[in-house]
Amino acid sequence: MRKLLQPHHPGRPRIPLIRAIAALAVLVAPAFPARAQLSPTEKQLTDYVDAHFNASIQLLTDAVNINSGTLNTAGVKKVGALFARELQLLGFTIEWVNEPDSLHRAGHLVATHHGKKGKRLFLIGHLDTVFEPDMPAGPYTKLNDSTATGQGVNDMKGGDVVIISALQALAAAGLLKDMNCIVYFTGDEESSGHPHAVARHDFIERARTCDIALAFESAKGLDTVAAARRGASGWSIDITAKTGHSAGILSDSAGDGAIYEAARILNSFREQLGHEQYLTFNPGLIVGGSDIQIDPMDARGTALGKTNIISPAAHITGDLRFLSDGQKDTARGKMRAIVASSLPGAHSTIRFSDGLPAMPPTPGNLRLVAIVSQVTSDMGLGPTVSGDPGARGAGDISDIAQYVDCLDGLGASGTGAHKAGETINLRQYPWLIKRAAILLARLAD
Repeated sequence: MRKLLQPHHPGRPRIPLIRAIAALAVLVAPAFPARAQLSPTEKQLTDYVDAHFNASIQLLTDAVNINSGTLNTAGVKKVGALFARELQLLGFTIEWVNEPDSLHRAGHLVATHHGKKGKRLFLIGHLDTVFEPDMPAGPYTKLNDSTATGQGVNDMKGGDVVIISALQALAAAGLLKDMNCIVYFTGDEESSGHPHAVARHDFIERARTCDIALAFESAKGLDTVAAARRGASGWSIDITAKTGHSAGILSDSAGDGAIYEAARILNSFREQLGHEQYLTFNPGLIVGGSDIQIDPMDARGTALGKTNIISPAAHITGDLRFLSDGQKDTARGKMRAIVASSLPGAHSTIRFSDGLPAMPPTPGNLRLVAIVSQVTSDMGLGPTVSGDPGARGAGDISDIAQYVDCLDGLGASGTGAHKAGETINLRQYPWLIKRAAILLARLAD
């Protein structure tokens, strides 16, 4: 890898060129925009974003100040109405896709624009956040010139506003009128209803009519995008064992008990699968004792156990994350084999549940990375690379990755997603909007 052309001082680490250029661009770009490689029309796009940035921030503020926790269906619909108004002004046809009442979710906002040329683009955001009304997260609050905080300001109302602001710039430049584009804002990305296939049926069917899908989940800065995301699935283990007086534990007659069996299984998972790249497996709940009760809907468990009784029952639930179906299937096979080798006096069974599929780094996805890299290079921000898939979990785009070329991580940047105090980087934000506008213009050309 090339290094910066600067003297090397002993004890001072060299900085990779890509990271250094991106970091330098963030510092100087607001005052000294470098746009030498942009066309006149693309410069018009960036000028529009700068001139209307305050309006973008106001739209973001209005959205953040509406609580739209996934289960707050009225709040989700209110954010949908806010964004629908902006998209309708741009000439999009607006629909609200309701889900079955059994899913207890708000539904999805779909905005469609029919043009005469170019690729059919599928732009993905979501209206909901993890923050329900009783959770600790506040309104939009500017902390300083570079940072603001608020519920969902980064994940992903900031990304939603990137989409809308970029489309507004395209409309002002006369580029939107011929674009074929579907904007799909789901209402339950943070916790889709069950069954998941029902919750995402319309989403998948519309995406399959398009050529390229772009998701505006949180950006990891100006120099990376996501050409791959890991999939997610679940697993659960039930263990039964002989019980009796604790004095007999580990004997031939009494066996090893359910809790030792649970410990064996988890430690074997760690030892045999714990060093594979992009594969993770996390036990999120474990209950063991003389009597156990499990409430899977609320992810809760209770146990009664005495130290002088060998535990006859245990239960474990966890998740499994993977970069391809092959990796998932291989891991499941190893886990089944581990579970089947029970300790004396114990019997264990494992069940798997499918969640979101993986988004592997396909050649088509990597070609899109190259297009983004040319955009950021022409903007004077340096090249863009594909980020580490291990840094991201699954998202809405994972459901359609098998059907269309995909990119993610095109939204707002910041810190602390899913936490009280979540932030957005206001210095990078206008540049991310500009990047999106130019990318959409080039893809639709």
